[in-house]
Amino acid sequence: MTKKIVTLIILATLAITIMLAGCSSPKTKNVKNEEKPKDELILAFGSEPASGFDPITGWGRYGSPLFQSTLLKRDDQLNIVNDLAESYDVSDDGKVWTVIVRDDVKFSDGEPLTARDVKFTFEKASESGSVVDLHVLEKVEAVNDTTVKFTLKEAQSTFVNTLVSTGIVPQHAYSENYAENPVGSGPYQLIQWDKGQQMIVEANPEYYGKKPFFNKITFVFLSEDAAFAAAQAGKVDVAYIPAVFSKKNVPGMKLEAVKTVDNRGIVFPYVKSGEFTKDGLPIGNDVTADPAIRHAINMAVDRQALIDGVLEGYGTPAYTSVDGLPWWNPDTIIEDGDMDGARKLLEDAGWKDVDADGILDKGSLKAEFSLYYPANDEVRQSLAISVADMMKPLGIHIQVEGASWDIIVNKMYSEAVLMGWGSHDPHELYNIYSSDNAGVEYFNTGFYKNETVDAYFKKALQAKSEEEAIGYWKKAQWDGKTGLSGKGDAAWAWLVNIDHLYLMKDDLDMGEQRIHVHGHGWPATDNIVDWKWSK
Repeated sequence: MTKKIVTLIILATLAITIMLAGCSSPKTKNVKNEEKPKDELILAFGSEPASGFDPITGWGRYGSPLFQSTLLKRDDQLNIVNDLAESYDVSDDGKVWTVIVRDDVKFSDGEPLTARDVKFTFEKASESGSVVDLHVLEKVEAVNDTTVKFTLKEAQSTFVNTLVSTGIVPQHAYSENYAENPVGSGPYQLIQWDKGQQMIVEANPEYYGKKPFFNKITFVFLSEDAAFAAAQAGKVDVAYIPAVFSKKNVPGMKLEAVKTVDNRGIVFPYVKSGEFTKDGLPIGNDVTADPAIRHAINMAVDRQALIDGVLEGYGTPAYTSVDGLPWWNPDTIIEDGDMDGARKLLEDAGWKDVDADGILDKGSLKAEFSLYYPANDEVRQSLAISVADMMKPLGIHIQVEGASWDIIVNKMYSEAVLMGWGSHDPHELYNIYSSDNAGVEYFNTGFYKNETVDAYFKKALQAKSEEEAIGYWKKAQWDGKTGLSGKGDAAWAWLVNIDHLYLMKDDLDMGEQRIHVHGHGWPATDNIVDWKWSK
């Protein structure tokens, strides 16, 4: 065992002992020097929500809101089912969504949840300008205590995902401090939050759904290294860990690898250089605008080698941003690691090593460009370096550049960037590939445009149900002739989906974990009410 790991164990043990022993409240027992009750759990997750627990500002978009309930939810097979809603109906023109709300739900403070709270939540979120995108919402009405009517400006099948992901807040208890003191109708209620250290939750006695096995859960916010050290020291029941620790055996604990759509890929500037954004930032790149370059990279990259070398084997090859989800088109899978095919493609497109310097030329262009990644992300750094190394034998020179996001946002319209996405909402395809979103924040940074793909997006959004829309989402990826995937325009080179890894006590059962989304820790709590000890 290295000196670093020993030091981390000592520090983690000390830190968690202080947290659990010194931060007790009237509602929580001091667990120092006594056996932890069987209905209590300690989780080490590193991703503390800095902005708090307000669904109106985005809490719960990547995983269960925990303290709040949503009108609809997805089951373990990602089918949409009722939660607060008893039923919902969509008008023939797709613009009016009528939701019937359960009449037996109370918030954790004992007050009833009604249609007025639903109306308040969506109106507040619409006004907030947060990550909750409600631009399509024209108005929301509380017809009576149990009926809510949403009127949209235009039909949008993906509006259903807003009903899935937006936790309902109480009008009577909502204030500017709500994010730190949430009141909701979810399975748990917040008892204590020591920012930067820990959060303690307890089962909500008013919860209308399945009662959770664990009455009390303590989340300790530790770095990945410290979380692993805490697991080794026996101080936590579950720890989210990086792949680098996956081969280390911890007595009394097992490794759970959960499949995800937490993807990483390279987004290419799709158009030639010469244009600028309204803020004066350059758009386009003459090298990556050549489809032969993009396709060659997609063909030549060895995705399994990236998984084995960077992720210690814990991941799956990525071909789109939605692999494995109901709206994924499996026809997008391509044969990769095909260096000979990539060489021929480049040669046929006129790329040759004229200068004999190992870098291909085409007219005045050399096959070289920069690839940016966030400098504090070791996985993205390793992926970027590995891809660059893979491309050298092809004669494509990729200059890897680690930088802060403040720098990357000024480069991302004219240079390639290693990004990550992953959601249970098919609208994300529209966000990152639609020409409507070209140059909009972090969405379509490459200024990709394909009129056929845009037409499929329009049909998908105008569909009356997710089931009807799925066919169009799939065709946008690849319809046999064109599409946004590597088989089509290759606007991205998707690389890997990263397994989420959890060290947990041998006898802990996390239930059936659905495909996780982008983010760390919190997606695992989607089915928190199903967690239990198996012995």
